[in-house]
Amino acid sequence: MSDQGCIKCGSTEADKNHVSMTGSGLSNILDVQNHQFTVVFCENCGYSEFYSKQAAEEGNLFDYFFSG
Repeated sequence: MSDQGCIKCGSTEADKNHVSMTGSGLSNILDVQNHQFTVVFCENCGYSEFYSKQAAEEGNLFDYFFSG
């Protein structure tokens, strides 16, 4: 992890979770959750950043989150 911490509060405590979301148009009407993201959030203040599933698979999300 980077020494910089969260860009909002400076905390170095973070966690991640996975979410799916609908798009617009027909996928929204049919509730098709075809967009997948990893969300990294600060455990202290709740600041969150969303990363596409592809980006999550390619790199260390905590480095992206703390690089502010």
